[in-house]
Amino acid sequence: MDINIRNNKNYEFSSLFLIAKIEFPNGFQVVDTLEYEMTDSEGNWLGTGFTELKENKLFYKEKVVFSEKGDYKFNIQHATRSIRDIEGKNPLNGVTDVGLSIEKVN
Repeated sequence: MDINIRNNKNYEFSSLFLIAKIEFPNGFQVVDTLEYEMTDSEGNWLGTGFTELKENKLFYKEKVVFSEKGDYKFNIQHATRSIRDIEGKNPLNGVTDVGLSIEKVN
């Protein structure tokens, strides 16, 4: 599983903090706090794209088995904030799209 993020030059931070949650059909939940670097050490944006819009495919989990029948719920929220900012910014400026990709691996 990967988290897909698109951002532009209006993103204010060099990293991105996310809280990702998977809820299984039986009610069991897995919650992860994640940190991803969005720039290199010189401040250049990471990711792909020739314009100011960058796409990042951020590794989330591997070898997850969805063996139960039923609905799985995924929730991704940001936890990125400035030092003195308790609430965080909503929406997070510069992030244009968020997605989740699940790929079957044999």
